Amino acid sequence: MSEPGLVVVDVAVTDDVTALAFQQLLADRWATSPAQHTRRDVGEPRVRLCCYLDLRQPISPAVPR
Repeated sequence: MSEPGLVVVDVAVTDDVTALAFQQLLADRWATSPAQHTRRDVGEPRVRLCCYLDLRQPISPAVPR
């Protein structure tokens, strides 16, 4: 990204549920532009998800489980 504090997160995991859960963990802490779906590369056994974080925003406390 062209500004400090803006981050592109590109994750590759085994399934959609894991990818979207990971994205939600990020969104719970930072301002994020969420992806609406994952993508699968031809011939690859994983799915990919790309989202954008704004680390300039104050971090939110972790949600207790």
